[in-house]
Amino acid sequence: MSPRRRRRRSRLSDRDELLMALGALVVGTLLMVKAAQWVLANWWVLVVLALVALLALAGWVYRRIDQMRSARLRVQGLTYSLGQLDGMHHTAFEVAVRDLLARDGSHDALRCGGRGDLGADVKGRDPLGRLWVIQCKHRKKGADGAAVGTPDLQTLNGTGRPVHGGDVVVMVTNGRISQPARDFARQQGLHLVDRQLLERWARGTRPLWEVLPSIPAPRRPPRLRRSRSRTAGAGAGEA
Repeated sequence: MSPRRRRRRSRLSDRDELLMALGALVVGTLLMVKAAQWVLANWWVLVVLALVALLALAGWVYRRIDQMRSARLRVQGLTYSLGQLDGMHHTAFEVAVRDLLARDGSHDALRCGGRGDLGADVKGRDPLGRLWVIQCKHRKKGADGAAVGTPDLQTLNGTGRPVHGGDVVVMVTNGRISQPARDFARQQGLHLVDRQLLERWARGTRPLWEVLPSIPAPRRPPRLRRSRSRTAGAGAGEA
């Protein structure tokens, strides 16, 4: 094919594409005009659709408020027996620990257990601002099940503070805790809630931070730390 014929075919192809684009634009404009005319003639349909959407939104908001109210009532005065806790699935056990923490006054108590939880099944702040990082070990056989051992606590110790930033790092189980694990927890400043302590917490009304001994003091507010450092610096300067 000669160069002249190729140029002519190229010009025809460009012209066809332009005509197709113009045709699509005209068709689109006509459709938009028809749609606008239909809307003007049937405006009441839009009003009905808007009312249906508003009713659906109001129903969703009502259900959410009702769910929040039910959750709040559920944790008020919440108690569990050891029999109830023993009969739970391990995920339900984590939810129960979260609800007990919320009952105690933790407004942001969260169950975060599952694959990739990095050793934290429940987290939440107490009314004094301390972040609690809790790992749960549920035993189907309760006291007759396998004891929580040192390896479990080593995992919690390796992530509770460095990864999750916990102020209070706790192991909660409905079973037993071995003596080597207790020694390790004492050395590392970990807190243990075994079967007996769990029963006191779950059946009573005292919060976990009152049931556990030797809870660390709340963190000093950053503003207070800065003001004290400035005061110390000024004193050093005057000296």
